[in-house]
Amino acid sequence: MSGATSLAGFADPVLDSQATFRAVLEAMSRPGRVQQVPVPPELPPGIEPAAAAVLLALADADTPIRLAAGPEAEAWIRFHTGARAAAVAEAAFVLDPAARLLDLAAGTEEEPERGATLILPVAALAEGSGWRLAGPGIQSTHRLSVQGAPSGFLADWAANRARFPRGVDVILCAGDRIAALPRSVAIQEG
Repeated sequence: MSGATSLAGFADPVLDSQATFRAVLEAMSRPGRVQQVPVPPELPPGIEPAAAAVLLALADADTPIRLAAGPEAEAWIRFHTGARAAAVAEAAFVLDPAARLLDLAAGTEEEPERGATLILPVAALAEGSGWRLAGPGIQSTHRLSVQGAPSGFLADWAANRARFPRGVDVILCAGDRIAALPRSVAIQEG
């Protein structure tokens, strides 16, 4: 092996994968709550730690993914997960900063679970200020500060939410932290 594929995945593949999976479940069930995930000790250039952890835990050989993280990161993810490359509109998981939320697979009325998950690296995540989130899993409202979201994200999110039960879920990633935005959540600017 050489290059990116010689870099290890999780330090403890079983326990770290399980911990990441539980963190993603907790994040999805409590939208906007920031969770910490174990991150791989070594990463190839082009991929953020939490985004790498999420893909290592959730992707496998049957998972179509769209990566735009550079050739080393793409080779590393494929080596450790076996996930196959797919076009943006066909991918189950998308890690591509150029991908627009509304261009991703939204599922169908009969199979809304086929909607994609956008893994979105951002500069920082913090609770207590910023966006106001409301919906299932939130008692009344919850505040989430997201630094570095793409321009037009909130408008695209409103259009995404209008397709419910179809739509795209989002996992925000910053460092070793994640927060989830299931498609059912309403977001208002600060």
